[in-house]
Amino acid sequence: MNHAITLAAVDLGSNSFRLEIGSYEHHQIHRVEYLKETVRQGNGLDAQRNLTQESMERGWACLARFGERLRGFDPQHVRAVATQTLREARNRDVFIDKGSELLGFPIEVIAGEEEAALIYRGVVSQLPATDERRLVIDIGGRSTEFVLGQGSVAQSVASYRIGSVAWTSRYFPQGQLSAQAFQTAEIAARAVLDEVLDSFQLGSWDVAYASAGTANAVGDTLAAHGHGEGIITRAGLDWLQQQLLRFGHVDRIKLDGLKEDRRPVVAGGLSVLRAVFDLLGLDQMQVAQGALRMGVLYGMVDESYAGDVHTASVLGLMERFGVNHVHARHVAETAQQLWLQLHPQEEAAPAALAWAGLLHEVGCRISRSDYHRHSAYVLEHCNAAGFSATELKHLAQLVLGHRGKLKKMEAFMHNTEHALQLLCLRLAAVLCNTRRAPDMQGVQLLRQGKLLLLQTPDGWSQRFPLSAQLLQDEAEAVAKSDWMLQVQHTV
Repeated sequence: MNHAITLAAVDLGSNSFRLEIGSYEHHQIHRVEYLKETVRQGNGLDAQRNLTQESMERGWACLARFGERLRGFDPQHVRAVATQTLREARNRDVFIDKGSELLGFPIEVIAGEEEAALIYRGVVSQLPATDERRLVIDIGGRSTEFVLGQGSVAQSVASYRIGSVAWTSRYFPQGQLSAQAFQTAEIAARAVLDEVLDSFQLGSWDVAYASAGTANAVGDTLAAHGHGEGIITRAGLDWLQQQLLRFGHVDRIKLDGLKEDRRPVVAGGLSVLRAVFDLLGLDQMQVAQGALRMGVLYGMVDESYAGDVHTASVLGLMERFGVNHVHARHVAETAQQLWLQLHPQEEAAPAALAWAGLLHEVGCRISRSDYHRHSAYVLEHCNAAGFSATELKHLAQLVLGHRGKLKKMEAFMHNTEHALQLLCLRLAAVLCNTRRAPDMQGVQLLRQGKLLLLQTPDGWSQRFPLSAQLLQDEAEAVAKSDWMLQVQHTV
């Protein structure tokens, strides 16, 4: 797939129905549109495990709206999947037949194991490519999936009939939030999940990730109250339970970060999450993005979704903003070479330095004038899979400071490593001023404290007079910061 293709995934969950539309281009899927409706079909199963007419009507109405948005889509580029509620419903065929007609595309009821594998694929699509062993846990409305994998490969999957909607209905049926109800819900959750320990033993993963609605709801709430961004801790779960007990009823819950549609089911989800922490001996989990619908989207592309997410994002940005690949590569490689001269004990330069070199001219598509400022804005505000907001801000700062006066970079350069990355990038941009690969034979960069010494070999300044002059200009610019640059040309 070398041209942009529009893909759509429909996720018929027990709590919400979701439609994710993405554009696949440059090895990445970028969001085009996202629609979500809180249908709570998981609450619509009666004692005989049949969907009530009311719950089916809610689902059909949502699918009709999704269907209008999907008109004209290539059937090969749309996949609709249903999970635990429709796995359980005895009259699911009635719902699926009419729902598929309203949506305009067939609805598949997937097994819990396939759901788990797709969840892992979706989560991995938003993470850097590493060899870390990953535990991914997805607490849905009526099922919870566990996946153990390494890098991009899922190695062990499991699905259990337990979730936020089911546990809230069973243990908090009137919305009352009591200590006894929480204790009972957690004990029951541990009983259901007890066999998890057979396949998911402590020590078999490096990082634990939590995905889907419950994880995002808990993570957002904890972050809004100063418990850390993108992380769920045991202490945070204790704090949240105490807050819910203080409110006493779901109708009285008012917590920053907790969305209205999650409030009615947060107690059940929290109980399951606390049980998972206890069973697996977890101290913390990272909140993951991606989830089922992203896994469905990536499952539709022809090539493997596995790979270096950072690199794919960088290449995608270079393509979208028409970056000259040859020149960008010269700057990136030169910056890395200079860094390694300063750090001969290291095997590789920081990845951020290479990325900044490759992306320093993305702003030229907007305007050549002050392009470094445009580049910085694009990088700080773009949606680049695999990159955290902190990483993008760091790249934006490097790109912003790679040319011009250094006064604007004072705060950034208080960190020695940041300052050295920036100075290597600036020198690389100067040495590549002719937009050709510079002759680095005999060029050496040394450091003594906050003094950088750039030495060139015999005759270098005569062969490259423009570069020699620009290096002198750079020395004068650096002298106005806390650092110094001396250029020594051997005649």
